[in-house]
Amino acid sequence: MVVDKKGKFKKSTILLSEFSKAFAHPARLSILQTIAERNQCICGEIVEVLPLAQATVSQHLKELKEIGLIKGEVEGNKSCYCIDWSRLKEFRKELNSFFENLEHLRKSQSENCCP
Repeated sequence: MVVDKKGKFKKSTILLSEFSKAFAHPARLSILQTIAERNQCICGEIVEVLPLAQATVSQHLKELKEIGLIKGEVEGNKSCYCIDWSRLKEFRKELNSFFENLEHLRKSQSENCCP
C-alpha cells in the first residue's frame, strides 16, 4: 500500500513544490507568457502559437488553473483565461523566501563543502 507522506512537510514547502510542478513544463511557461502578452486569451489563440494539439494545451491550462495561476471562464465553445497576478506574486514570494533561506544556511557553513 502506498502512503502519502507529503503532509509531513511544512505547508510552505508543499505549496512551493506544487507551484514548481506547474512551472516544470515549457508549454505551461509559454502559455503564461501568451496570456500575459494579451492580458487575456482565448484557448484557440494559445493553440495557434504553441506546437501542441488543442487537447494537450487544454490539459496544460487545467494544470495552471488547478494551482490557481490562471483563472478561466467558459462561454459557449470558447474558453477565456487570465493570469491570477496575486497568486503569481505569492509563488514569487515563496520562491524568493526559499532561496534566501538556502543562502542564509550556506553562510553558516564553510564555503567548500566538497574537495
